[in-house]
Amino acid sequence: MNHPGTWRPVRAELDGQEAPAMALERMELILTEETYTVRFAGEVHDRGALRVTEATLTLSGEHGANDGRVIPAIYQLAGDRLRVCYGLDGEVPAEFKTGANSQRYLVTYRRLPTE
Repeated sequence: MNHPGTWRPVRAELDGQEAPAMALERMELILTEETYTVRFAGEVHDRGALRVTEATLTLSGEHGANDGRVIPAIYQLAGDRLRVCYGLDGEVPAEFKTGANSQRYLVTYRRLPTE
């Protein structure tokens, strides 16, 4: 997966509820080969280790909102679009879908141009 860079969510839903566009516009996901950082309005909200396989990625929170949590996810990468379904319950999602009380967070990101 060629994922390093800064990504902005363009669409997201948690447990079947769509996230407000205004909140997404202020959020960024910064990925390196081994780390992730989530910034909201320029402030670090969450960061930790990242492990990527051919079909999954795993976030291991080390600071912020998900400190101490391990969050597995499935992903699809197509050009400058990255679609991720996070298993907030610690289970790898079986599909790119959320529903009421599913503990799934589905996000489509767009890679921001490098400066």
